[in-house]
Amino acid sequence: MFIFVKCFRPCKGKTAQQRREPAMAFSSWFSLFLLGLMYRTQLVVAQQDDRSTMLALKEELLVPGWGPDESDFCSWAGVRCSSNGSTVEILDLSHRQLRELEFLDFSSNKFGSSIPPELGSARNLQSLNLSNNFLTGRIPDELQSLKRLHDLQISGNKLNGSIPYWVGNLSNLRVFAAYENELSGKIPENLGSSSEIRLLNLHSNHLGGTIPESIFALGKLEVLVLTMNKLTGNLPESIGNCKGLSSVRIGNNSLIGNIPKAIGNVSSLAYFEADNNNLSGEIVPAFGQCSNLTLLNLAFNGFTGMIPPELGELMNLQELIVSGNSLFGDIPKSLFKCRSLNKLDLSNNRFNGTIPEDICNTPRLQYLILSQNSIRGEIPREIGNCLKLLALQMGSNYLTGSIPPEIGQIKNLQIALNLSFNHLHGPLPSELGKLDKLVSLDVSSNQLSGNIPSAFKGMMSLIAVNFSNNQLTGQVPAFAPFQKSPKSSFSGNKGLCGEPLGSSCGGSFGPIHEGYHHKTSYKIILAVIGSGLTVFLTVTIVVALFMMREKQENAAKHDAGIADVGTTSPPTIVAGNVFVENLRQAIDFDAAVKATLKDSNELSTGTFSTAYKAVMPSGLILLVKRLKSIDRTVIHHQNKMIRELERLGKLCHDNLMRPIGFIIYEDVALLLHEYLSNGTLAQLLHDSTVKTEYKPDWPTRLSIAIGVAEGLAFLHHVAIIHLDISSSNILLDANSKPLVGEIEISKLLDPSKGTASISAVAGSFGYIPPEYAYTMQVTAPGNVYSYGVVLLEILTTRLPVDEAFGEGVDLVKWVHGAPARGETPEQILDARLSTVSFAWRKEMLALLKVALLCTDSIPAKRPKMKKVVEMLQEIKQS
Repeated sequence: MFIFVKCFRPCKGKTAQQRREPAMAFSSWFSLFLLGLMYRTQLVVAQQDDRSTMLALKEELLVPGWGPDESDFCSWAGVRCSSNGSTVEILDLSHRQLRELEFLDFSSNKFGSSIPPELGSARNLQSLNLSNNFLTGRIPDELQSLKRLHDLQISGNKLNGSIPYWVGNLSNLRVFAAYENELSGKIPENLGSSSEIRLLNLHSNHLGGTIPESIFALGKLEVLVLTMNKLTGNLPESIGNCKGLSSVRIGNNSLIGNIPKAIGNVSSLAYFEADNNNLSGEIVPAFGQCSNLTLLNLAFNGFTGMIPPELGELMNLQELIVSGNSLFGDIPKSLFKCRSLNKLDLSNNRFNGTIPEDICNTPRLQYLILSQNSIRGEIPREIGNCLKLLALQMGSNYLTGSIPPEIGQIKNLQIALNLSFNHLHGPLPSELGKLDKLVSLDVSSNQLSGNIPSAFKGMMSLIAVNFSNNQLTGQVPAFAPFQKSPKSSFSGNKGLCGEPLGSSCGGSFGPIHEGYHHKTSYKIILAVIGSGLTVFLTVTIVVALFMMREKQENAAKHDAGIADVGTTSPPTIVAGNVFVENLRQAIDFDAAVKATLKDSNELSTGTFSTAYKAVMPSGLILLVKRLKSIDRTVIHHQNKMIRELERLGKLCHDNLMRPIGFIIYEDVALLLHEYLSNGTLAQLLHDSTVKTEYKPDWPTRLSIAIGVAEGLAFLHHVAIIHLDISSSNILLDANSKPLVGEIEISKLLDPSKGTASISAVAGSFGYIPPEYAYTMQVTAPGNVYSYGVVLLEILTTRLPVDEAFGEGVDLVKWVHGAPARGETPEQILDARLSTVSFAWRKEMLALLKVALLCTDSIPAKRPKMKKVVEMLQEIKQS
């Protein structure tokens, strides 16, 4: 028997009070626990209601002298509880004849201090996982005594120093993950030379030097993730030794040289990301031999030459991203033989051919990005056959001719249609008005003429438009998205009039020249008066704001009890905005920042952010989300982040929790939301402290399920894939209406760019679709799976992961495995609901069928969210 030890409760699932408890000093008590397992010590812990934990330890460790009275675990040998008998304070496991320690998992907790060197005493340790804590300091040399170690995971901490050379001497090491730390120095040159290393993940550190050839020496490597470091030198030719290598992610470094031709030997290669480096030379045709290649991202390097036609042989290729290089020539027609191609990004290059007429031969193309090249000729009418396109970007080229009306056939076009900065002429085709899902339209800086068609009023989803710098005439149609756009969106068209240009389209009195003279005079007079009023109002407002700000700061200091002179001044805010006009005066940025610096204000912590309650001096209560370290890379692209947040702030759906503003200071990004006092769906279903008395209210649960489905269907409708669907990210307002949260993260983080690991983008434990383990890419079917888990929670009132299911079994497997256990569907449901009435049970069984469809192990068999909404509405109506 081996011993698998996990800490008493992982951070996820804790109550708010537990999460606010200070991080335990890992070295101060863990060493005691370890030595206790080795026959000589005790462990000090502090938890609430530890009965389930103690029962699990009893079953796993088989401690002599424990039991049989399970209800009175405080009477067991070596156990000392608090006075109320619910919390274990001292656990003495010394001299208990326990077996040797082999597997140790303390991940996702709040342990501080350094890694205890006493771990080196556990000579039989095979797996050690200390990821996602607050550990600091260096990796202790004592760990080199763990000769049997095959799995070492220390990611998501604050470890510094270099990776010790002895790591390469661990002959049994198969997995080494140390990503998201502060490690520096070089990757040991012997790493992999004496061990059959399978997975090496070191992304988001400060590592320098070259990629050592040793990691490819034995040819066993399967996953390599080194993104966001400071690595230099070439990608070694020896990478061709690894036939089973499926994922290479080396983006955001300073690598140079060519990609070795030996890459063609890596027959299992599915993902190759090398964006944002200094690689050069031509794109090697050898990639065409990697028949399993799904994603090829070479963006923002120094590649030259033409795209090799051999890439057209890649029938599994879904994304080809080569933007930001110096590639030229024609767009290869062979690419459109790639039947799985979903995204083609050739932007920011020197392509100078024409757009092929058969560009839409690939049936799954959703993103066609050709902007900022030298592409000439006309846009082929066949572009209308790209029926699945979500984004069509052709701006900043040398395109001529007219805009083909066939673009209006692309009914799925949602994200953007950008034809700006070309040489297009003729009228705007009225057929574009059929694009009722389109969010952004930009045809600026062309030679387009005629009126803006009134048929454009059919573009009901428009948020951003730009018709500027053309030869358009007539009145701007009275259409809300046009009227709300800035004047600059229509400027540069001498013949345009009406709102929002501020010019009247009516005739003038008297002779033309006299009318023009009077109009000009009036304009000058009005401009002078307007300028004076503007200056006066500006000065008045500035003074008023300063006075209000001072009043708010004094009130905040008084409320927080920090009026003393020695208090540390708040951080300097470099950017911030509130999207809701009538809330701007009620929100104080400094008060919001201060609220996130106090543990007492913490409400919850999720995969990507920590949420805080912030009371403004005005009395307004906000929910402020502080992005975690993995997300702070977005602040290096501050302007893009702000644009995305402003766009999300305009999304309108009753079941989405939109950001109402943001704050950026130092290297921290804060997102502002409305505060909802009813908590989350997870608390409603699982937290006994939220509800004092159980109320079997099935209609409310069904309404919540429908609302969440409608919110997710809308997100998919506007091409946003959620990164972390879980009951903890579904908030409830005062009327129990659900609002899906964390939607902004989906736009601020783009997992396809390889800047984050699978653990950072796949979501919460228990909700992760099985295919994410090998695709490492979030998808719409993956969202449907996660939503299906939420449905199962609603139906069973069980946690997504529960030890009661058995080892290696989660909620989905438990439900799907009911027939094999001889259980009926009724036995799966929460009996407190299903036994109330026949009608309720009938609806619950119908919803269970939907949940089973959503959680099918094969992504292609899962329904789309739009279809899910239809099925749920049928259940409610019936």
